[in-house]
Amino acid sequence: MPTVKDELKLAKSEAAYKEALRLMPGGVNSPVRAFKAVGGTPVFFARGAGAILTDIDGNDYIDYVGSWGPLILGHADERIEAAIGKASAKGTSFGAPTELETHLAELVISRMPSIEMVRFVNSGTEATMSALRLARAATGRDKIIKCAGCYHGHVDSMLVKAGSGALTLGVPSSPGVPKAVAADTLVVPYNDLDAVEAAFRAEPKRIAAMIVEPIAGNMGLVPPQPGYLEGLRAACDRHGALLIFDEVITGFRASSGGAQVLYGVRPDLTCLGKIVGGGLPVGAYGGGADLMTQMSPAGSVYQAGTLSGNPLAMAAGIAMLEALADAEVYSLLELRSRRLADGLIDAAKEAGVATYHTRAASMLCMFFTDGPVIDDAGAARCDTQAYARFFHEMLTRGIYLAPSQFETLFVSVAHTDEHIDRTVAAARLALARVAEERARTNHGR
Repeated sequence: MPTVKDELKLAKSEAAYKEALRLMPGGVNSPVRAFKAVGGTPVFFARGAGAILTDIDGNDYIDYVGSWGPLILGHADERIEAAIGKASAKGTSFGAPTELETHLAELVISRMPSIEMVRFVNSGTEATMSALRLARAATGRDKIIKCAGCYHGHVDSMLVKAGSGALTLGVPSSPGVPKAVAADTLVVPYNDLDAVEAAFRAEPKRIAAMIVEPIAGNMGLVPPQPGYLEGLRAACDRHGALLIFDEVITGFRASSGGAQVLYGVRPDLTCLGKIVGGGLPVGAYGGGADLMTQMSPAGSVYQAGTLSGNPLAMAAGIAMLEALADAEVYSLLELRSRRLADGLIDAAKEAGVATYHTRAASMLCMFFTDGPVIDDAGAARCDTQAYARFFHEMLTRGIYLAPSQFETLFVSVAHTDEHIDRTVAAARLALARVAEERARTNHGR
């Protein structure tokens, strides 16, 4: 169990980061990992077990990142490990069909009401890229509506006011994205139906689809306002556009059928990832048979991938979805996440630190702001320096949070009441330090 340390020793992580900087851009293979938003040295991990991560210096942490969401069962779950081991003993990749793909497809289709056919790919980015291509082909239109602060992978047309890493690093879009590509993306605020309707009016019969995270998870956690998702469904129907749910984060986490079951709104296309491969590299997109049969080789819309449907990811995904068939999993996740959310709210009140809290199923966020957060503008008002101080205070106390204010905490079934209570106790001390720092700063003025 993690213990409080006067000073966190990260000598091996510091050396590893120095070496990584020599060999990889920023020393990492995904930007948020570099700790640019919170400062300090990225922690290099050696192993995980259940709810605990252990770094290469031997420090243990209660983990609330969970590989950014997919590890609902915790790290190194024996069912997932056994499935991967059994599959790898037969070969890691064939570049040819296996029955595992069909089995996992059956499980996905049985849980997701909007999906009649599914195509497996290698990442959430591939899933959204392919779904957008299909939407454009099916409608004969080019333009896409997306929400500011929502992240749909590093697809060129979606790197316009993207969330998560782009928001964390203060980069609303990326160099290297052609202006002509960006021009086909219309950006509206999340939770704003009037803005969506205005976009449709501005580009009549030219919008192929609206893509949205049904629960935004890349500007911190921002749930949809009542009626928002229903309003998007109605707007797309009125204007002949497709509605795409990016459920890469929420698919099989928000509920056994994702956010679309939780909120009772059915999209035309759904993008999945992470959980569908039990934590291995995987993605998927699916929808009605009339749409999906337009994909090659059944139809003319092309998309391919040598490792798509690889046996390791398929086996891990089957084990994951079979485990998630137990309704008790979601009951336990609800209890644990509510316990954590309530504890963090109380801790912030005790410390006198203004925060705004959100929770949806087993996902939650504590924004360092005194106003509500319902879109990216609200998230941008957060005190990111206060979050950075909180992050490091929690890290020292053996709690690993996302190294960015604009990310989400994930609870797993491996988290126990003891883990939650230790986390809340650490938060009380960490928030007290944040309050002290603010008081010193204000006094110095």
